[in-house]
Amino acid sequence: MNVLINTGPWLQVPPSGYGGIENVVATLVPPLRERGVRVVLASVGSSTLEVDELVSVYDSGQFAELQKPYNQVMGLAHAHQAMVARELRRRDDVDLVHDHLEVVGPAVLSALDGPPVLHTLHWDLRKHAAFYGAFPESVAANGVSESQLRTAPAALREAALGAVHLATPLAGAAPRVERGEHLVVMGRICRLKGQHVAARICQKLGQPLALAGPVSGLGTPAELEAVVQDPYHPLHGHPDVRYHLEAVGPYLDGDLVRWEGAVAGRRRDELYGSARAALFPVQWDEPGGTAVVEALALGVPAVGLRRGCLPELIDHGRTGWLADTEEELAEYVLRVDEIDPEECRAEATRRFSPGVMADRYLELYEATIRRRRAGA
Repeated sequence: MNVLINTGPWLQVPPSGYGGIENVVATLVPPLRERGVRVVLASVGSSTLEVDELVSVYDSGQFAELQKPYNQVMGLAHAHQAMVARELRRRDDVDLVHDHLEVVGPAVLSALDGPPVLHTLHWDLRKHAAFYGAFPESVAANGVSESQLRTAPAALREAALGAVHLATPLAGAAPRVERGEHLVVMGRICRLKGQHVAARICQKLGQPLALAGPVSGLGTPAELEAVVQDPYHPLHGHPDVRYHLEAVGPYLDGDLVRWEGAVAGRRRDELYGSARAALFPVQWDEPGGTAVVEALALGVPAVGLRRGCLPELIDHGRTGWLADTEEELAEYVLRVDEIDPEECRAEATRRFSPGVMADRYLELYEATIRRRRAGA
């Protein structure tokens, strides 16, 4: 099978730091190729993932441009997708397009008389009501959790072939790190992730907490301070910057509660893997939960609120705890040592390894092709 995987023009694959969709694709492609799939990657020229062919219109990622006004950046995704369309028109060897570009991908691909398309939904499906309410019939879709698909409009649910949980290369291969005393929240610093809740709980309980993740792409205190001091900086009034300053900042004491900035690579695995538990005080219905499966792969119990995909990923009482209130979440923080790290590792290997995700996508690729042949 020859598959064109479209990630869009935002970040290289794999990303140098934070990058959700790009990390998912970087995890998926190697086991697909091991299973005989030939992969054409539509990304940016700086991508280093080993694929059979790379096509691009931009040399580097355009994510930083998204801070500019819409009328200055609206053409970025369209220029990339126009390149994908030209590529599909000029060749007849692509059996399927696996698309990951929000809205622009399925909108353009549905207008082509091209190969079957499977569009993966990585985000909150309550957005784009007009588009999802009349989702193109020619495009198949999949979610990243069952709970996510339950929020989809009827037309999008009709197009959905099911859900595929996210995976991590750490599953079955994570280094064993000496356990520390700290708890951790790993992910972008924003109100939806609920870092302020974790900080409030840990201050109250006297538990050390490490917050790791960028603030609107800013990875260090120095970068953040430069934005705060410059009223003309495009990020000066960004909601994530305000959230960090107003809701999280008061809890940061550099000792009990600290912000580690954006972490990646070995430093990230060591900080994450040495935690007593990973906290997920999510303030929305999280659709995917990459950080959850990474924690389990590292043998770190996951403790979170019972929202979104978390009940699908955490086995309550075995690989972590699920709470219904902040008060209950605080109680479970004191019980993290009851969870066996080896149970967490085993669950991650069984359910969230790259090979498991690749096998599931191969099933959906075949289903998408059958759907096209049936004229659905």
